[in-house]
Amino acid sequence: MSPQPLYRAFQDFLGEHLDRKVQKISLNAGFTCPNRDGSKGLGGCTYCNNQTFNPAYCQTDKSITTQLEEGIRFFARKYTEMEYLAYFQAYTNTYGELELLKNRYEEALRVPKIAGLVIGTRPDCMPDTLLDYLETLSKKVFVLIEYGVESTLDRTLEQINRGHNFTCSANAICRTAARGIPVGAHIILGLPGENTSDILNHATVLNELPLDTLKLHQLQLIKGTRLAAQVELNPAFISHFTADTYAELIIAFLERLRPGIAVERFVSQSPPNLLLLPDWGLKNYEFIHLVEKKMKNAGSFQGRLYIH
Repeated sequence: MSPQPLYRAFQDFLGEHLDRKVQKISLNAGFTCPNRDGSKGLGGCTYCNNQTFNPAYCQTDKSITTQLEEGIRFFARKYTEMEYLAYFQAYTNTYGELELLKNRYEEALRVPKIAGLVIGTRPDCMPDTLLDYLETLSKKVFVLIEYGVESTLDRTLEQINRGHNFTCSANAICRTAARGIPVGAHIILGLPGENTSDILNHATVLNELPLDTLKLHQLQLIKGTRLAAQVELNPAFISHFTADTYAELIIAFLERLRPGIAVERFVSQSPPNLLLLPDWGLKNYEFIHLVEKKMKNAGSFQGRLYIH
């Protein structure tokens, strides 16, 4: 009998859709965000500095093709047989005219060794016309849509100037899944005003949605953001986790999470020159090892406390 897996890994999810190993390559396609250009708001979310998202090859003065080719050369030195997913990551990658969006996606798919797309976006930027196109495209190549949900609490979404409510997120996820397109969500743990009970309840709420994947990460305080200014005035404005206490929070979250949801990550690493806190001194893989060790020692696993 196989041992109980600690959690459903993102690679297991990918293995069900693709017959070869793949690596994501981040892209900056030159899009903006409705929460920055004035259509929804100005200044963006209070925690956001998009400089934290992109590797060096992600520059808007480079074409999609060039960014992908440089990313492939970077990874090919170590993984010669790898294929790749074009990851439209920076800002809102469904925010634009339909023909422009199609051109960007299809340019990426013309690059050799690109096996599919991962498109990061906001739940308030997915019109039906684009879903029509993505539904057709997803029947030919792998497509995963990732929505920035961030919190299931409307009071938090208002506090961080997100520009949409949770109902908007739930509707976008359901509309996308109804088209047969794999769909993921992104949640930040430790946003202002959220206690442990609030954070764990995110898992309970997300369980009710047709999600395939989930990204979790700690709230990071980044230089130059409104949140950084708020915390400078009042350090108690946010919760402060150590690596150990955050690992325990992740485990408690996973225990409540539906077993079928693949978890892509637990933490994120911003550039050291931009990060104010938390500075745990751990690489992502070291934090994963910490969580897995704690789970093994406790006999824990994803879905242990999940109620159908």
